[in-house]
Amino acid sequence: MKIRVGFGYDVHAFAVGRELWLGGIRIEHTEGLLGHSDADVLIHAVCDALLGAADLRDIGFHFPDTDAEYKNIDSKILLRDTMKLIREAGYELGNIDATVAAERPKLNPHIPHMKDVLAEVMEVDAGDISIKATTSEKLGFVGRREGIAAYATVLIMGK
Repeated sequence: MKIRVGFGYDVHAFAVGRELWLGGIRIEHTEGLLGHSDADVLIHAVCDALLGAADLRDIGFHFPDTDAEYKNIDSKILLRDTMKLIREAGYELGNIDATVAAERPKLNPHIPHMKDVLAEVMEVDAGDISIKATTSEKLGFVGRREGIAAYATVLIMGK
């Protein structure tokens, strides 16, 4: 059995007039995230980690922000399509360990729902998905409440 790991990182700035989508769920907040898609920074980091682990390039290669097809797209669709690519390459998810860095809003109450939604989209057990939330202790762009960052590490297994 072949075991591979991948790492993903994404960041989006806050923007007035946008909905906040994280981990496939809408979270009530005064601002959303700016992006070509729904700007779900957590899903984007997970997609990059999965694609990297399978040596399938990155999210921008498969779903470019220059393509109108992906304008305001629900990132759960990108995740579903990423899982299809991973499976076509002969891999299956082992687990995900992800961290979202945000000063606001508080994310811990939303994590169980995020895990359930991601597990359903990916067709895996919620127990294979770990999501943690942290702040940056008021340092950097996250600390200044300018945006949100997400990091994801995945393990995939194949032939």
